[in-house]
Amino acid sequence: MSTDRARATALAVLRAVRERDAYVNLELPRLLGERGLSARDAAFATELTAGTIRRQGTYDAVLAACLTRPIARTDPDLLDILRLGCHQLLVLRTPPHAAVSTSVALARQARGQGAARLANAVLRRVATRELDDWLASVAPDASTDPDLHLAVMHSHPLWIVRAFRDALAGHGFPSTGEPADAALVALLAADNVAPGVTLVARPGLSSVDDLHAAGAWPGRWSPYAAVLSSGDPGALAVVRDGRAGVQDEGSQLVALLVAAAPVDGRDERWLDLCAGPGGKAALLGALAAERGARVVANEVAPHRAALVRRTVAPLGEAVEVRIGDGRAVGEAQPAGYDRVLVDAPCTGLGALRRRPEARWRRQPSDLEALGRLQRELLTAAVDATRPGGVVAYATCSPHLAETQAVVSDVLAARPDAAPLDAPSLLPDIPGQRAPYLQLWPHLHGTDAMFVALLRRT
Repeated sequence: MSTDRARATALAVLRAVRERDAYVNLELPRLLGERGLSARDAAFATELTAGTIRRQGTYDAVLAACLTRPIARTDPDLLDILRLGCHQLLVLRTPPHAAVSTSVALARQARGQGAARLANAVLRRVATRELDDWLASVAPDASTDPDLHLAVMHSHPLWIVRAFRDALAGHGFPSTGEPADAALVALLAADNVAPGVTLVARPGLSSVDDLHAAGAWPGRWSPYAAVLSSGDPGALAVVRDGRAGVQDEGSQLVALLVAAAPVDGRDERWLDLCAGPGGKAALLGALAAERGARVVANEVAPHRAALVRRTVAPLGEAVEVRIGDGRAVGEAQPAGYDRVLVDAPCTGLGALRRRPEARWRRQPSDLEALGRLQRELLTAAVDATRPGGVVAYATCSPHLAETQAVVSDVLAARPDAAPLDAPSLLPDIPGQRAPYLQLWPHLHGTDAMFVALLRRT
């Protein structure tokens, strides 16, 4: 490569995300492995890639002020290079000569001498101001449109800013409608901070002491969580052999709620209705095994079912993996389970810090089809739960259309189901309004997981 390997790798990931709908968390490790980057270059490529995508909305506003043509008419490869340059200049504070010259080299290699000249001119103009000065210039007036102002300031699509404002209000954080709403600003800012690596010790297979011995420190909320400060978690023997895994603490709390909810009568058969890729199924399986119960992990997609099998393999017969449409389980096995988890497909708006491309990939139009699927899955879960058993409905999204609205609609149609007070089972977690549990990145340091617990009556 005529340009340095870290920047060229970051550009290749951005192109894959744009052209093939690739996921950063899958594409970047693949390219890093193929290209054999040093640890230092790999860390730089990771920050360049994720940071550029997270702040793309802000950078596009800056670039729009520096280009003589609309953003939409700029060559996509060149635009990616300009965004990478913005991230280096405005956030990483890379010396301007290095950020500009390497970006020019990328542009020349990708699109020729004309693109290189344009990249040079645009990025030299970007380098004339600090980020705060640019934001003061390009962000819309806060008094006229506070949500659009926040969208540019914190690099989120406008519809997500509005959805987050509504979601916060729906969970007891009243909105003033102003850009200075503390909770909303904190939530948007948290999405732009790369999360740490959280590990889970699967009970019966390992303990948090094993993770602490490997250099991790205790988690905040889950008794099985530990946070790894640095390094590759896959290099730890306890993770490599499946006795522990990488799992956000919010995801762990979902499994803990499923296991903690009181049931009437027997407690032997548990179901994870949408189990891929298997993190919650593994923790549920470990918890179930301690009680002499078993988990059925159902997954509709064969390739994701294979991931589940790999994840739960160390648990042996405690987890059985099946392939099938979760919407059919209630009819096929009516009242067959004591505990059922529906970790429903959703927009993933609760994990934008972890999956930066999702904020630009998702659209409001996605909500209709997802909402229909979510209602069908939750209805099937109620059917599959015996009277006296419990259903947990979870999403990695705080959007009210995917959370409270889904649960309310299903409860309205099902007189044989009633809500349980989920926060009362985790009383140490602040900021909750019964009957639902809603976690927040800015408040809890987790993904924005939502959980509703229902009892089949």
